[in-house]
Amino acid sequence: MLKITNLSVEYKGNLALDDISLDIPAATCTGIIGPNGAGKSTLMKSILEMVPVKSGKATIDSQPIKNFKRKIAYVAQRSEIDLSFPITVFDTVLTGTYPNLKLFQKPRKKEKEKTHQALHRLGLDAFKDKPLSDLSGGQLQRVFIARALAQEADYYFLDEPFVGIDMISEKIIIKILEELRQEGKSVIIVHHNLHNVKEYFDYLIILNKKLVCADYIPQCFTNKNLQSAYGEALGNVIIKESEV
Repeated sequence: MLKITNLSVEYKGNLALDDISLDIPAATCTGIIGPNGAGKSTLMKSILEMVPVKSGKATIDSQPIKNFKRKIAYVAQRSEIDLSFPITVFDTVLTGTYPNLKLFQKPRKKEKEKTHQALHRLGLDAFKDKPLSDLSGGQLQRVFIARALAQEADYYFLDEPFVGIDMISEKIIIKILEELRQEGKSVIIVHHNLHNVKEYFDYLIILNKKLVCADYIPQCFTNKNLQSAYGEALGNVIIKESEV
């Protein structure tokens, strides 16, 4: 289980996250939702120790996150990635195997085979020799997911993976993420589209700098919780709540 305890993050003198405590069960596909500026990406990055925290901590099975670095795969927002770097699709995905190599060890036949398998699962065989700059948004996102697969992680963190991609790529990615969950992996996704939350996730975190709810979809994805998080920004969106 991933546990977050009394986590606060300060940015330029303002609280980006205010005393967040929650548990994320293993082998779930967890969505993190909330309005713009709610601290969704900040929560993910603070869990992964990518940003400094004011107080609190995150642990996995009561152990520090740093003990699991090789078993955690992170897919950043595309806007944070330098797409001008001259590297092919195959070599990008191959870098996913690096965390499991020894110091100064080069990828071998085994790592290259894992790379081919990951490319195949994401439907990218025909693109393996292309530079990243030649790909569409959806194809790029599939490359980054393939790189995460090549790492053979236990925890997959994805920051807004569905922004600006085509429907075919989104369906392929969702299928892969569901397969990972069925394999006992934990998937955590920063998400922005309320309309497919119930379809994509079984566990949900709703934020607006403070925690509104963290629970399974039927208990958490309610009009009351959404109104609490989004307020007037919610507009006319009304969800049909599950019967429990």
